[in-house]
Amino acid sequence: MSTDNAKSLGQQNYEQFADRYAAAAPTKPHNALYERPATLSLLPGDLRGLRVLDAGCGPGLYSEILAARGASVHAFDVTPEMVALAQARTAGLDVEVRTGNLEQPLDWLADAQFDIVLCPLVLDYIEDWAPVFAEFRRVARRDALLVFSASHPIDAWRLCGDGNYHQTEAYAIPWKGFGEPLPVVNSYRRPLSGFLNPLMDAGWALETLLEPQPLEAMREVNPQLHAWLSRAPCFLCVRARRR
Repeated sequence: MSTDNAKSLGQQNYEQFADRYAAAAPTKPHNALYERPATLSLLPGDLRGLRVLDAGCGPGLYSEILAARGASVHAFDVTPEMVALAQARTAGLDVEVRTGNLEQPLDWLADAQFDIVLCPLVLDYIEDWAPVFAEFRRVARRDALLVFSASHPIDAWRLCGDGNYHQTEAYAIPWKGFGEPLPVVNSYRRPLSGFLNPLMDAGWALETLLEPQPLEAMREVNPQLHAWLSRAPCFLCVRARRR
């Protein structure tokens, strides 16, 4: 885990282009027509009366959707610029946003207070998932849901070039689609066992493993990307339940 005075990998990545990410992500095909609808499909449609933790909330896109579905949302992110963007996006909604680091204990949160923990496209920036899943379990109520998404092990291994699939490895790639200069994003990739074993070891029961397909609308927006994602995975979405 990172030390208190060191910037996490997530903060190093997103402070480069937080404003550009917030502007592009609502409509960027990878997000709006692929990962986000897939991740949301693992959540109940009606969230009225439920408390949701949006862990690594970024610019607040999910928090806004969760609140619109009736949830009371507590959100946090490690990047101060993202916290400010999320606060602005969710102003007036039942959403509380603060700064927090997933690589540190969530010590401002009491035990067993959330019905759902959501963590979309965040865990790629964390090397060791075991303590994160343990903290999620601590703050979740009995029978609560955990829904998260991350880079698909096969796609991330492909991007690593000649890496060892069976190991957790660091890699860096420039991200297109968010303007210039291209941000170089550092992440960790891991095998499928690295996805699931820390989850189950922490006391979560796997319910659904979803390898998304792009929405049909992507075919018109970006036919080449639609064709690629229709036959090759990019993200993996997971739903588990607290035992």
